[in-house]
Amino acid sequence: MELLTIGAFAKACRLSPKALRLYDELELLRPARVAPDTGYRYYAVEQLRQARLVAWLRRLGMPLAEIRAVCALEPGDAARAIRAYWARVEAETAVRRDLAAFLVDQLTDESRRDHTTMLELRYSTHSDRGLVRPANQDAVYAGRRLLVVADGFGPAGAPASSAAVEALRFLDEAEELPANGVLGVLEDAVRSAGEAVCDVAEGTRDVGTTLTALLWTGARLALAHIGDSRAYLLRDGELIRMTRDHRVEARSLLLLKALAGGMDPVPDVRLQEVREGDRYLLCSDGLTEVVPDARIREALRASAVPGEAVQALITAANEAGGPDNVSCVVADIVEAAA
Repeated sequence: MELLTIGAFAKACRLSPKALRLYDELELLRPARVAPDTGYRYYAVEQLRQARLVAWLRRLGMPLAEIRAVCALEPGDAARAIRAYWARVEAETAVRRDLAAFLVDQLTDESRRDHTTMLELRYSTHSDRGLVRPANQDAVYAGRRLLVVADGFGPAGAPASSAAVEALRFLDEAEELPANGVLGVLEDAVRSAGEAVCDVAEGTRDVGTTLTALLWTGARLALAHIGDSRAYLLRDGELIRMTRDHRVEARSLLLLKALAGGMDPVPDVRLQEVREGDRYLLCSDGLTEVVPDARIREALRASAVPGEAVQALITAANEAGGPDNVSCVVADIVEAAA
């Protein structure tokens, strides 16, 4: 077995000797031999591959605990784990980008919406079992402030989605919401929803729900999202997708995030400036898996009122085979009634 000094090994794998000593202490990359008299570390040439993998993963920003787990996997499983990690990073970066854009807009006073017009939500909602599933595990809610869609999964998926929605309903009944702290209020409510789902699951890891919610402050909409249900905005005839699916891969059924035992309950959150005439859609993946965005846009544009849009979308999903439960909430931003 050919051995390299720590200096030579560090140069070959592009890790500093200090980093190598740290990884030794963390049992992430142990030397092949330690001189008993001097404590000097020596590494085998065969360890270069793992050391380079560690170096690359550190450049990706992966935490050491995750690097240790990846290094213990077979190459195919390690590749899938890295892909899942990067999908999570991209989703989190996109959320921060949206928030940064919002803050820049506010601080530079680029948003000059007419604040004299009082606006409100006009909404409709429906949940349908579909044509294949034996039961409906979706839950929906719409009120003067709160719009929610949840898609449960597992043997207690229906109670899980219902528990998540019920945990948020107090937001619709609150007398007043803090305009500046609404994202924190909504994120705390989602955490409470996660606790409610865990109570329903009773320790079962295969039970949980997605959750996508919009909370109306009277001037803005706050969005919280976790899972693969979706939120869309139709503005000036163009359809804008507001959420990103928390899946390992685009066509995978494996969720990176959900309200479930053993999963990260932290949702994506953002603030959305509104305009009179905006139309918002929240839906479970029973719609988006079988109805393309172009068809969704067409249905939203063609329907005069939210109820017509909801029915058109659910009909489209069932005409496409209705393989899953499908739930929709459509809400318009309109001038408040006198």
